[in-house]
Formats: sequence, structure tokens, C-alpha cells
Amino acid sequence: MRQRTRVALGSMITAVLVALAPVGAVAEDYWQCVPFARLMSGIQIFGDAHTWWQQAAGHYQTGFTPKTGAVLCFKPTGHMHLGHVAVVSQVLTDRIIQITHANWSIIDGGRGQVEKNVTVIDVSPAGDWSQVKVWYDPSRDLGATVYPTYGFIYQDAATSTRFADARNAAVTVAQNAANQVVAAVRPGASPLQMLGQAADSTDRIAALIQMATGGGDKR
Repeated sequence: MRQRTRVALGSMITAVLVALAPVGAVAEDYWQCVPFARLMSGIQIFGDAHTWWQQAAGHYQTGFTPKTGAVLCFKPTGHMHLGHVAVVSQVLTDRIIQITHANWSIIDGGRGQVEKNVTVIDVSPAGDWSQVKVWYDPSRDLGATVYPTYGFIYQDAATSTRFADARNAAVTVAQNAANQVVAAVRPGASPLQMLGQAADSTDRIAALIQMATGGGDKR
């Protein structure tokens, strides 16, 4: 129990730190997708990414509908033979989500970096999230590759509540900090306006819908 508590606290701290970081790539040593997804989601599954779906059986609920905090499990492919896992950070529509994940794009010539709130689009014929396209940072757009997925692994109720509390605490801290910064740097300006400008994403959502079944650079 004590170990699970430490893990949960570590996960929440990581989630808060990433939530407060600017949108896009987050330089943070070298991250593999599995330990990062485990920390961000609180879902305690170990082993290669392609084993998560089977390991979740009997321990976590799984399904084919995206939910914030869930882990999207990718099937292994030729050049991604260990699979991939990513945490859903936001559900935009029933066919478009944003994820936070690690070790995907090549950024500044290297892998192992965290990308926050990047777009994933469901391109499966049945709309069941079994096939997706993923934002690829070097092309600043969706890649052309279609990735097969198993589905989503959902947080348990206790983990979901703890992470919601952590996010609320992070927002409070950020707003208080923004109030102090605005008062000192730009008297009379709106703190929320400054936060919104600072967090403005370069991820072009409107264009991505059109690109869902079109071209783009391969990952």
C-alpha cells in the first residue's frame, strides 16, 4: 500500500509538472513511452507497450471510447515492434483527441522527448479507434502512416479522482502565480489572457480534420 501511494504521488507530481509546461515538446532527459505513460496515468502496468492490453484484462476496464486520463495502446508494427502507449490529455470530438506521450517524434535530432497535447485522429472505417493518425513534430502535421491500436485502458475510479484533484491544484497554483506575475510585469492586464497566450497551441486542429484521410509526411 505504501509503495502504491508513493507511485501515485509521483504520478501526480509528474502530471502537474507536465501540465504546467508549455504546449509541445518538453525537454526532460530521455523518456521511454511506457514509464512516462505509467507516471502520467497512474495505471500500474509494466512491460513492453504491446503487452499492456493483455495485462489490463481483469485489472483495468478497457474499451474503444476515448476518455481523459486513459491510455491509448498501439499495436506493434514493422518499425514500432514494441508497440506504443500514450495518455489521453483531452477529448475534442468523438474522432479527435489530444495525447501526451514520450519517445515519438524526432525533435532536435533526437528521440526520448515528451510531447504534450498533440493531435490524434481516428481514421478507422467503423469509427472505433482501431486505426489512427498521429501528429508528427518534424512535419508539423499529421503523419501519413496509419497506426493500428488495441483501444483504451481506463483509470480506476480512485486514480481518476486523485488525478482530478492534482489537476485542480495545479490550476490554482498556476493562476496564483499568473496573478503575481501580471501585477508585477503588466499592471491592468488579465491573468487568464496572459495564460491563454502563453499556452496557445501551434497544433492546427482545423487543418487536421481535412488531413485525416489525406497525405502528409510519414513518421
